[in-house]
Amino acid sequence: MNPLLERLQPYPFEKLRALIGGHTPNADLRPINLSIGEPKHPTPMLVREALAKGLDGLAVYPATVGTPELRQAIAGWLERRYGIPRLDPESQVLPVNGTREALFAFAQTVLAPNDRVVCPNPFYQIYEGAALLAGATPVYGEPQSWAGVTLLYVCSPANPTGKVLDLQGWKRLLELSDRHGFAIASDECYSEIYFDRPPLGSLEACHKLGRSYERVVAFSSLSKRSNCPGMRSGFAAGDPALIRKFLLYRTYHGSAMSLAVQQASIAAWGDEKHVIENRRLYAEKFDAVVPILNAEKPDGGFYLWLRTPGDDADFARRLHREYNVLVVPGSYLARDAAGGNPGKNHIRVALVASTGECVEAAQRLQRFAQNG
Repeated sequence: MNPLLERLQPYPFEKLRALIGGHTPNADLRPINLSIGEPKHPTPMLVREALAKGLDGLAVYPATVGTPELRQAIAGWLERRYGIPRLDPESQVLPVNGTREALFAFAQTVLAPNDRVVCPNPFYQIYEGAALLAGATPVYGEPQSWAGVTLLYVCSPANPTGKVLDLQGWKRLLELSDRHGFAIASDECYSEIYFDRPPLGSLEACHKLGRSYERVVAFSSLSKRSNCPGMRSGFAAGDPALIRKFLLYRTYHGSAMSLAVQQASIAAWGDEKHVIENRRLYAEKFDAVVPILNAEKPDGGFYLWLRTPGDDADFARRLHREYNVLVVPGSYLARDAAGGNPGKNHIRVALVASTGECVEAAQRLQRFAQNG
């Protein structure tokens, strides 16, 4: 048995199940689950139709590198979305089975045992798991020293805080990468859910700063953008040297996307109408919920990151028991570091249910906070 598995922490949802497992929620109220960031808006018809038309491809082994048509579609979307020169689809774009597996696998490509990996804090738990199973050491938040750092995970818009990294922030990180030689894995899966200004992407930042994509790889997917998390479709794009090594790893790892999913992905990346409608639906929810909770709207993404009056785990447990609303304790999404656990006394609320359910959940949450 791989001894590195013993280093893994319980996953947040495993901890959440244990937290609420000892009680029965209020049966007089319908359950509202705002714990998981799973889109609930309908998958666009054009994607579903393309998937159905591509079913003949199930009789064919797909290539790990993906079809030229899909790589072209991704390169075209990146050019339109970020205003960057079109990437070379052959050397700078690689289709992946969603960002989750790709962000994990990328660490196995670039890390050696005992390397250091810097993660944001709070953070998407895959970053930590990827580092630990590569035999590396995760560092949570800004390190005191960047010596020995081989990989930096960036998430913008951030899960769970919704913050977006601006150009000066990117400039600083890229200069640190130049100085210390670490790779940057930029998780941009929430990039198309925003309210005012489109979030700056890593490749866009490189272009604006007049530099190459050396040591930078952007990761994005169709799960949130196009409401098709079940397709498991995304891409990695950027530094051709890193993409080449990543393809080598994936060729042995067996991570090829079915031709049917590739066909559906081409349709999704080529259409923006459904993405605009998706943003409108999320904006409607935030406009309805934020005033009820007197909360701060995030820069991007579909989470509210709310402060609790006391212990976040106890708050989430009692909210579920008394008001049948399920959210994630913020401390489950972070680690103790200098200054303590930055998720402490916070909860993450995923506004993925219908607007009516989100409003009802917000009203219950407000009553609980006032009466609890």
